[in-house]
Amino acid sequence: MDAKTKNVAARNGDNNDAGEPKLAGVPPPTPLNKTKLTTGTVQGPLIKKEKRHSSSRFNITKNRELEMLPALKDAALPDREELFIQKIRQCCVLFDFAADPLSDLKWKEVKRAALHEMVEFVSQQKGVITDAIYPEAVNMFAVNLFRTLPPSQNPNGAEFDPEEDEPTLEAAWPHLQLVYELFLRVLEAPDFQPNIAKRYIDTKFVLNLLDLFDSEDPRERDLLKTTLHRIYGKFLGLRAFIRKQINNVFYRFIYETEHHNGIAELLEILGSIINGFALPLKEEHKVFLLKVLMPLHKVKSLSVYHPQLAYCVVQFLEKDPSLTQPVIRSLLKYWPKTHSPKEVMFLNELEEILDVIEPAEFQKVMVPLFRQLSKCVSSPHFQVAERALYYWNNEYVMSLVAENATEILPLTFPSLYRNSKSHWNKTIHGLIYNALKLFMEMNQKLFDECTHHYRQERQSRERERQYERERFWNKLEDLAANSPDYEVLKMKEVDNEDINNVACSPNDDEEICSLAKIEQEAQEARKIRNTNKPLVRRKSELPQDQYTVKALNEHKRADEYLVTPPDVNKC
Repeated sequence: MDAKTKNVAARNGDNNDAGEPKLAGVPPPTPLNKTKLTTGTVQGPLIKKEKRHSSSRFNITKNRELEMLPALKDAALPDREELFIQKIRQCCVLFDFAADPLSDLKWKEVKRAALHEMVEFVSQQKGVITDAIYPEAVNMFAVNLFRTLPPSQNPNGAEFDPEEDEPTLEAAWPHLQLVYELFLRVLEAPDFQPNIAKRYIDTKFVLNLLDLFDSEDPRERDLLKTTLHRIYGKFLGLRAFIRKQINNVFYRFIYETEHHNGIAELLEILGSIINGFALPLKEEHKVFLLKVLMPLHKVKSLSVYHPQLAYCVVQFLEKDPSLTQPVIRSLLKYWPKTHSPKEVMFLNELEEILDVIEPAEFQKVMVPLFRQLSKCVSSPHFQVAERALYYWNNEYVMSLVAENATEILPLTFPSLYRNSKSHWNKTIHGLIYNALKLFMEMNQKLFDECTHHYRQERQSRERERQYERERFWNKLEDLAANSPDYEVLKMKEVDNEDINNVACSPNDDEEICSLAKIEQEAQEARKIRNTNKPLVRRKSELPQDQYTVKALNEHKRADEYLVTPPDVNKC
């Protein structure tokens, strides 16, 4: 197994040190909960916070009194279809979960029990999905789920940070979850016929479904992701429309709002879709990569969806290596200037791309690529410099560098040599020495030439800098000597130490006294500067809502990994 194969296998999970099961060729699942529920033994007791629940705006049904219908398993075979339809229509009744959560508890339980019974019935029985069931099931799904989402409840009016702030959970989730599960069971039933269902699951249905991806509840987005993925796999006629509408969501997110809760889930769906694209790639797919996926890198909230985005980009390059050059140039174009955590993400993605790059494509981008890596090595943020230097531990990348050492070594040597002595972090020193050692073993003669050339350039720059400094001061002295106030100011010149200790009297010069007072005030201000600083608590130190964390941890995914839909040649 060569170095490139090893890197690809490690990235796909074939050589997983952590022992966690991973599947090759599947997009990474979006994490539901990024906070950990801590106990009260070490970090103090958990502080009970107000539940962050909110309900969408439903059109509450006027007559909400439901009748408990007989069980489906007890009904006679000819009557089961009619009874099943009656239960579906019962579940179209909508209740209020926000304003008065304790109202209609009896009828809410009747609906919940009916939904749960139908989920089990469809899962265990065959021949349930008849022609009459399709319109009723789709209508029940639309009535319950297609709604106006609640406004964002961000803390203190600040911008919602998915990595720090807790999401707002949907108050009506006990019913909504069962509705999603029932619809998924219908889609996955062996007797489900897409030719009949396409009359009801149409473009309008897909648009309403995509609107729900902006829900703040990650549990709903997780089930939405699986639902839309199943629809994409079952309905070939909707595939192009679904891809186009996802593109429109991304365009609006990039160029207008920069706020959408479901970008990671949509990218996860696309990662599975891209994996099944037929070769050669259509022009629309290449445009999607360069005009949609790459601009997603410049959004401030990149960290929320970056693993899924990087997976999509790498999938494209594995399909068509000729796209490597425009992708890397686009990545360098959007490279962050002042955001170090984002820079680390770019370095992670760039190494994933280099793991699958072809040697011929590497030669096209190696000069701008290693010029940027040299800047990262010189970064004062040690995590950026450390991540860039880890490239020298990648066997496949080093094999590519060895083949093109005459172009790459002169680009990277100055930053490596300079930071091996001047960087403030000792860990960086060790990594730089390792990189320099690899270069030395790679080509001793070229390494010596670069060392000699660097020292000559440094001495030349130092002489030039000294000459410019002397020329500047001489010019400044000449200008000062020609000033009419030169003699007056020369007589008033006083050392800074004398100014600090001077005691002004009525007979002293006013300017000298004022200078002394200014210096004394500055020293006192520096002493008390830190005492008046307000104490600021970070978001991560705020108490967690244990109810929210527990609800997210107990959520069961419908599908951990999204596999490629069938009939991929028609994508």
